[in-house]
Amino acid sequence: MTKGLVSVIMPTYNCGRFIAETLDSIKAQTYTDWEIIIVDDCSTDNTKEIVDKYSAEDTRIKYRCLEVNSGAAVARTEAMKIADGEYMAFCDSDDLWMPDKLEKQLAFMNDNGYAFSCTAYEQIDEESKSLERVIKTVKKTDYNRLLLDCPVGNSSVMYNVDKMGKFEVPNIRKRNDDALWLQMLKKEKYIWGMSEVLMRYRIRKNSISSNKLKVIKYHWILYRDVEHLNVFRSVFHICWWCFLKVLRIK
Repeated sequence: MTKGLVSVIMPTYNCGRFIAETLDSIKAQTYTDWEIIIVDDCSTDNTKEIVDKYSAEDTRIKYRCLEVNSGAAVARTEAMKIADGEYMAFCDSDDLWMPDKLEKQLAFMNDNGYAFSCTAYEQIDEESKSLERVIKTVKKTDYNRLLLDCPVGNSSVMYNVDKMGKFEVPNIRKRNDDALWLQMLKKEKYIWGMSEVLMRYRIRKNSISSNKLKVIKYHWILYRDVEHLNVFRSVFHICWWCFLKVLRIK
């Protein structure tokens, strides 16, 4: 039987519309040895009031607010510092987990001796309705594979802290999750993928990720400033990303 505290890392900003449903999906887990570390990047909506109600009812839910708005990377790093778990799992404050997500993923990791894993996931809209699109993972992803076309959904990731330690998320406004996985893959060779859909990823209108020009900018920052790739390789990866996006649209 799998044992060990799982720390769920959840940065949030103005997610009052969605965070209750996200928390409910974690509270519904069949595996119950978890804590949720919510770090708020100075929300201006009712996020704090909603989380306060949940934390008052369940001491496993912990809330902290940053002193100044600093971005998801800083919030995520702060949550990771606070976490006490043998494992860390990541969940954005508008995504949803299937009820047996933690149980199945922990078993997958422990049965195979994996320290770092992710799962397949499906896309949903702002009303939590399926968009009928499943994002498959691959059996194993290394550093170079992740650079080509990241097959890893942030809210599907879990890793063994005892084996890999803690990390600081590179401080860029977007693609900081990819930047974190790249840092971790310098220590652990592979992210191992589960083919089962255990997470639901919410597509929101007017998000940073929906603005393709901004995404290209953050890809460039990731490749050049964070990973220090040369200009040729950075341009290649951006062109490849654009090609894949066009291919998927068609």
